[in-house]
Amino acid sequence: MWAPQYPEGLEMKIWISTLTGDVRTISALNHYIGMKTIEVSMFPEFKYMIYLVGVIIGIGVLAAVINKRWMLMIYLSTILLAGTGALIDFYLWGYDYGHNLNPEAPIKIEGMSYQPPLIGTKVLLNFTAFSGPDIGGWIFIAVGGLLFALLIYEWKAKKI
Repeated sequence: MWAPQYPEGLEMKIWISTLTGDVRTISALNHYIGMKTIEVSMFPEFKYMIYLVGVIIGIGVLAAVINKRWMLMIYLSTILLAGTGALIDFYLWGYDYGHNLNPEAPIKIEGMSYQPPLIGTKVLLNFTAFSGPDIGGWIFIAVGGLLFALLIYEWKAKKI
């Protein structure tokens, strides 16, 4: 997030089991417009994400060991479903966070919601918010792209 009073920007990173960055400052600012305090405890996903990622990695290892095209398709499907599920979950969290505001908030603007962007940039009052994948997200995207390329290669190799 960037704003005139924060030209260096404020950053929050969502990891597999925690939050880092300027979480307290962002949470304090959000309080003025009625948003909930951002805390690790508000993300039940942190309790099981490590296991979900472990299962995804396990399916990848199994796909490499079995070395069959159908297993490659299962692994690609798993990556796509996990990515889609993560985006839906993040969207729903952001919707709730930006729309269910405290009616007693010090700053109220009729009809305004403050849903953070799912991916990309969005202006919210005098703040410009950006949301996008970090290292872990880019790794999942790269794995998905690599799996898709491998599947295309496999199909072309079979036709020759």
